Amino acid sequence: MSYEFIRVDLEENIGTITLARPEKRNVLLEEVRLELLDAFGRLERDAEARAIILTGGPDIFAAGANIKAMAEASPMEMYHRKRLPELCRKIEAIPKPVIAAVGGYCLGGGCEIVLACDLRVAADNLRIGLPEVNIGIIPGGGGNIRMVRTVGKARAKELIFTGDFIGAEEALRIGLVNRVVPKDALLEEARGLARRCIRHSPHSLAMAKVAINIGAEIDLESAHSLEALAFCMMFSTADQKEGMRAFLEKRKPVYEGRKGE
Repeated sequence: MSYEFIRVDLEENIGTITLARPEKRNVLLEEVRLELLDAFGRLERDAEARAIILTGGPDIFAAGANIKAMAEASPMEMYHRKRLPELCRKIEAIPKPVIAAVGGYCLGGGCEIVLACDLRVAADNLRIGLPEVNIGIIPGGGGNIRMVRTVGKARAKELIFTGDFIGAEEALRIGLVNRVVPKDALLEEARGLARRCIRHSPHSLAMAKVAINIGAEIDLESAHSLEALAFCMMFSTADQKEGMRAFLEKRKPVYEGRKGE
């Protein structure tokens, strides 16, 4: 996979997408968003990729959108620029764990992308926020919605109304990130977390993601029904048979991601 603005690697069943223009603060040009959409689509379809890490490296994730390109845009032009919300929905829908490994500045659209990921590992130099009010707009890639659902309404309003950035420890305290590590350990921590996930059945991970993500958006009775259906569906897979046999035989399971026997 060859791209201009990002780099994609696949090693040990873990796909890694790296924003590769740190000298430009990984600004989210339209071309960058298109490449990210393509890369996530490719890794979603690749059975060898059991988990995906998204990073910009330890020093910068993304400083947001190209404000110069947006400054004179018309409402209809902005309406047709739907790549960011499309990208965030794509990340949420991929039936594999998506882990953000973020360090340095993670602002605006960068923060919105990170919010769409399943798990978030932060370097201790992280500065994260949704500062759109500082330039007379609001988050437009799903950030208002996902921030509320991640940290709660009161904290989301404070972050969005003030446009303030917060550091890694505060992000950890309010539940915006899962863990904080020294920046030199960022990528290895994310890979370690990915390895812990992919030792399990890919079907289990996919169904758990569906049950959690969709279950959180629907009424409680429907969420329970969805979870029950997802649970029962697992019994159609060879991995369920292997997992239970391995447990009874007191050995480690070998999951292959096959649908049935």
